[in-house]
Amino acid sequence: MKNTPSTPRSSGRRALLLAAVTATAAAGVAPWSVANAQAQAYPTRPVTLIIPWPAGGSTDRHLRTLAELASKHLGQPIVVENKPGAGGTLGPSTMAQTAKPDGYTIAQFPLGMLRMPHMQKTNWNPMTDFSYIIGVSGYTFGLTVKADSPYKTFKDYVEAARKAPGTINYGSTGTGSSPHLLMEELAGNAKVQFVHVPFKGNADLQSALLGGHVMAQSDATGWDKFVDSGEMRLLVTFGEQRTKRWPDVPTAQDLGYNVVSSSPYGLVGPKGMDPAIVKTLHDAFKKAMDEPRHMEVLGQLNQAMWYRNGDDYRKWAAETFNKDKALIERLGLAAK
Repeated sequence: MKNTPSTPRSSGRRALLLAAVTATAAAGVAPWSVANAQAQAYPTRPVTLIIPWPAGGSTDRHLRTLAELASKHLGQPIVVENKPGAGGTLGPSTMAQTAKPDGYTIAQFPLGMLRMPHMQKTNWNPMTDFSYIIGVSGYTFGLTVKADSPYKTFKDYVEAARKAPGTINYGSTGTGSSPHLLMEELAGNAKVQFVHVPFKGNADLQSALLGGHVMAQSDATGWDKFVDSGEMRLLVTFGEQRTKRWPDVPTAQDLGYNVVSSSPYGLVGPKGMDPAIVKTLHDAFKKAMDEPRHMEVLGQLNQAMWYRNGDDYRKWAAETFNKDKALIERLGLAAK
């Protein structure tokens, strides 16, 4: 196993390298030379991965598997630490403010990190306080109705809203959540008005739809078992491509509404990480992402691969940060 203690040969190389680092530092060699030598030695101890959600959820299950696979390629254990709170922003923001940029503490970076600063004052900035490592995956969002709903297609649902503005509603898991914002973006593009009904969580929302208290629900795939059992009808999904599990269901993009949302997430570290360390982490997680076991877990969670290297991930984040600012302001959710 690759995450067992180093062999005598590798230990010897590390000892020589660390000795060289010490000697050059003592001789007054430039700090960047020492830092470069340390980056080449990385990692020499376990890495902590902060997951900003409670243990046992789908994101926790996914990232624990990925961390286990990546540890083999990294050559050190990756230890998971759950730090939920503040809509998934507590863990990564705390890391950004307290952890050293040495590659030994990293975190999941949920999409809420790009929205929270627009909705309330924060003491961190998603574009300047993080080193972007790798984009990993996202969720499958869809709009479902009860099986006996009069809306057989998503076009039926949209046309009903067009004919009777202010009467066609849907539920989501909260104001400002991805399932809420994607529906509002679509409503703007379609030039119709939906009535949004926020719920505390998925369980409350499912019960409300099945009980006939809302007409539709916009959510991630917690509805999958109800769709497969015939209790709900899936009208549309919001990914870049149709899902493998429900290939007959169109995407919003297929229908011409130009809305794509999967609430992508990836891994980041504190700002100022050495590019060589970022690359080491990126390469280990990329190899893990390509393993069959990882693909199997994504399939079980109805999630798709969303690979981005560090540079592309940062560019995407900047574009999304700006786009969501305009949407949040239009909806009246911006911080006062």
